Amino acid sequence: MADEQITNLPRHKIAMLIDGDNAQAGLLAQMLVEAARYGQVTVRRIYGDWTTASMNSWKDTLNFHAFQPIQQFRYTIGKNATDSAMIIDAMDILHSNVVDGFCLVSSDSDYTRLATRIRETGIFVMGIGEKKTPKPFVNACDVFVYTENLVVEKKKPRRAQKKNHEKPKTEADPMPLLEQAFDMAVQEDGWARLDLMGNALYQLDPGFDPRTYGQRQLSRLIKSLKDQFEMRSQESDGFTLFLVKMKE
Repeated sequence: MADEQITNLPRHKIAMLIDGDNAQAGLLAQMLVEAARYGQVTVRRIYGDWTTASMNSWKDTLNFHAFQPIQQFRYTIGKNATDSAMIIDAMDILHSNVVDGFCLVSSDSDYTRLATRIRETGIFVMGIGEKKTPKPFVNACDVFVYTENLVVEKKKPRRAQKKNHEKPKTEADPMPLLEQAFDMAVQEDGWARLDLMGNALYQLDPGFDPRTYGQRQLSRLIKSLKDQFEMRSQESDGFTLFLVKMKE
């Protein structure tokens, strides 16, 4: 995530709970980094039926990153018992007051109510899942990160890069969201602080991510839209603030 977007968000002790049936083992390190941007990941658990071959891909990486595997047998074919175990654990952790934030890793809509319930208590909750994740689950989180944005892209050879001057293709136009966020953050002088604009983007769409549009940071995304925005910096109490203004 862009640093500008998380400037005003408090740090947390986070419980990271992963639905092993609905997550990618190969992205565990990247998912941990994303969660760690918002605090210290103190509780680390992965749920699944560890007697099945489908869970083998997790075994090496979860030991390396100190995740605790939680066994949940599948008593009935076609029924997912993992979500029930994870939800029960989450509520136990919530009421134990050992963390003040949650990271739920799954693309399953079954966790929508859990995320909503956690947020109702005033506790920070983020989600990580694929772009196919149902929107109700995405919107129930304070922040949602799509795993497609965590895949490490292979760098092209320099020769190939010189031949290709086109910008990376993106799936959608970010302007509607950016305009709304700007309207939420703009001050009387017509300028909006970039960090406040980033926080507004979270409120509008917890799944917003500059990487979806080919940029690693919100500031770079804004700079790439030179026809729509202008940006300047300002020193304040020893910190550098970035200000954004929409062009007429």
